[in-house]
Parts: sequence; C-alpha cells; structure tokens
Amino acid sequence: MSLDRTMLAFAGAMVLLSVALTTWVSPYFVWFTVFIGLNLLQSAFTGFCPAAIVFRKLGVKPGTAF
Repeated sequence: MSLDRTMLAFAGAMVLLSVALTTWVSPYFVWFTVFIGLNLLQSAFTGFCPAAIVFRKLGVKPGTAF
C-alpha cells in the first residue's frame, strides 16, 4: 500500500476513533476530531504531515501526494 493510501486509512481510523471516544468516554474528545480535521486541512495546503514522515521512516513506499 502506498503512503497516500496509508495516510487516508490512518486519518479515517483516527476520525472514527475520536467519534467513538466522544460518544462513549467524554464529549471533550470532540477536540481530537477538530485537531484531526485541522491537520488534514493544513496538510492539503502545505504538503506537511507529521504522520506521513513517521510512516515514511517505517518503510511505507511513497505515493503521489506524500
């Protein structure tokens, strides 16, 4: 799987996790969802994504976007 698809899967999993935590643990976990959304927006405009750097160092093959 390429880095692009890995990042999409990771972002989707984090959004689902944050929604589950908001629902079953505490409503304050909604800020985790906000953080994920802001990170996705800034990476769309800047091309910088800390998670992509980590996955690249873990050996995930590069994709088109990252």
